[in-house]
Amino acid sequence: MEPYALGMLDVGDGNRIHWYVLGNPDGKPAVHLHGGPGAPAKYAGKSFDLQKFRVVVFHQRGCGKSTPHASDPAADMSVNTTDHLIADIEKLREHLGIEKWLVYGGSWGSTLALAYAQRHPERVTEMILIAVTTASERELDWLYKGVSRFFPEAWARYSAHVANAPDVVRAYADLMEDPVARDQAAVEWTRWEDTVLSFEDFGTPHMFSDRPTDDLIAFVRICAHYYANLGFVDDLLGDAGKLAGIPAALIHGRRDMSCPADTAYALAQAWPDAELTLVDDSGHKGSPAFNEAIQAAVRRFSP
Repeated sequence: MEPYALGMLDVGDGNRIHWYVLGNPDGKPAVHLHGGPGAPAKYAGKSFDLQKFRVVVFHQRGCGKSTPHASDPAADMSVNTTDHLIADIEKLREHLGIEKWLVYGGSWGSTLALAYAQRHPERVTEMILIAVTTASERELDWLYKGVSRFFPEAWARYSAHVANAPDVVRAYADLMEDPVARDQAAVEWTRWEDTVLSFEDFGTPHMFSDRPTDDLIAFVRICAHYYANLGFVDDLLGDAGKLAGIPAALIHGRRDMSCPADTAYALAQAWPDAELTLVDDSGHKGSPAFNEAIQAAVRRFSP
């Protein structure tokens, strides 16, 4: 699991992204796109047979070891959008001399993977998408309001922190630009995210809030920034036809309260080359059966 190569890549706009490569230097290339937005990659590569794959991992703009870190109030969020991330992926691919690769992404990483593949289908051999979401208005309205029907007291606290603003996500994004207000706003945001996943049987109970302060600030600042702008993506589901010819495995937990399974189902219906596996006992954080489904997908696409 130790990287055999790593570095910092200048991607412009004053940003440098931290990247590393795991596995076999002569193996099949794969790129791992982490979730969040703004949650740096952890344990990337554990799903792959590192004797067969060359797994490329990078921390997206503003988070992890990439610079400038979004916990710095001076970090310019206007140059942190999905278009910027897609360009960063291409610059990293070219930097490493890779022609095509398997694209693997989970949660927000699945959104970024879809946006990248629709922009550059000629660079994608296969896709493995976990906890599928497309950052549509319907999905984000569910996550940051609709699911409150199950957690009314937690929602009351979460929304009250922004004075019950009509656009809660935008209001939190504004607070995260205030160096005085952002610390408590980050606490309230991650408290809500953890609550949404609190019914799940597997995984850590504080998936979002249990991180160092700077990483917490960066995560919430980036996440609110992206989701206040609908992920800076167009209709990824409506553009699924652009993925024709790319084999894919979609793995989704039926009990995922944050990203309901209907999006993954609709994507599979619109993308004949995609095979959907719904895991009955899993939510967003996975389960042993969920992990086995991922391993099966990796074996399917192994060289």
